[in-house]
Amino acid sequence: MLPHSATAIVTRNDTWEKQGATEPHEAGWAREAIFFVRALDAKGPVARGKARVQISADGIRWVDEGTSCKLPARKDAVTFARVREFGNYLRLVADLPRGATLKVLVALSLKA
Repeated sequence: MLPHSATAIVTRNDTWEKQGATEPHEAGWAREAIFFVRALDAKGPVARGKARVQISADGIRWVDEGTSCKLPARKDAVTFARVREFGNYLRLVADLPRGATLKVLVALSLKA
């Protein structure tokens, strides 16, 4: 049997200030996932910000999964967060310091 994979754009052209989050994505069929965060524009102290993976059984109530990554601090930079054994729904939540803004494109790649 061939592995199944899919990529979804979960955030496109959103500008995050203070906090931002991707759309939830149902991914219970997958064994592993990677969030790719690309900066379309970055201003201020974005490098001091962080993103964290959250999981949910229902797509409504969220809990931190424990995986985090730095945010891309300059235009066209890319960072990522890799997770396994995560349940049904996934999203990425970012916390930015005061004065930082980040316009992002976030892709979620899933593999069974």
